[in-house]
Amino acid sequence: MTEDGGGPPTDRESPVGQPVVRGDESVTGQRADRAKAFDPDEEASLAEAADTARRFAQNTAGGEDNVFMLRGAAACAALVRGVGSYKGAADRAGGEVTVAFVRKWARVHDLPRSIRRYVAMGHVAPTAAKHIARVDGEDRFLLAWAVLDGDLTVREVRAIASEINRGTPVADALADRDVTLGELTLALPADTYRELRRAAALNDAEPADVVASALDEYLS
Repeated sequence: MTEDGGGPPTDRESPVGQPVVRGDESVTGQRADRAKAFDPDEEASLAEAADTARRFAQNTAGGEDNVFMLRGAAACAALVRGVGSYKGAADRAGGEVTVAFVRKWARVHDLPRSIRRYVAMGHVAPTAAKHIARVDGEDRFLLAWAVLDGDLTVREVRAIASEINRGTPVADALADRDVTLGELTLALPADTYRELRRAAALNDAEPADVVASALDEYLS
């Protein structure tokens, strides 16, 4: 789904259950060829998703394998789509799988691909992704990138997500944790750095303004 303002898609665009990120060798390496797809329209695949979700619920505590956790999230999402409800998905999986568990992890599976890639690469903890997924619209991107650049803990991400959902602007919630929205450190090649500084001086501008203008043009 794309925001009305013409921004980037803020939800998953690829089919539910498909290993778009998990099956990307540039992200997960040799494990990509073992990535499992879950088809919510096939009974046998749903049975496998139910088994995967059940085993995932038993092993998620302290789990450090981000790809394993994304596979569990995919199983939860496929179950929801195939069965038609969070409760039905939880009942189908059984074991320690609860409605809250299914809802949280299905939402992680529904995050935009760019965020899921950072989860798979280990730059965003899956437990932090659960809270990023609670935030709607483009604010979820801002929170995800703040995790990357602001070194936020999972506890801080959880609190910030709650504040955003209560109406606090993202920038304000981050500022309370000494994180400035949009601030990051870049390492540039010497020639590029030289020309950036020269352009900033000649245009009586800050380097950040020159970079922002160039990126706006590039990204458009």
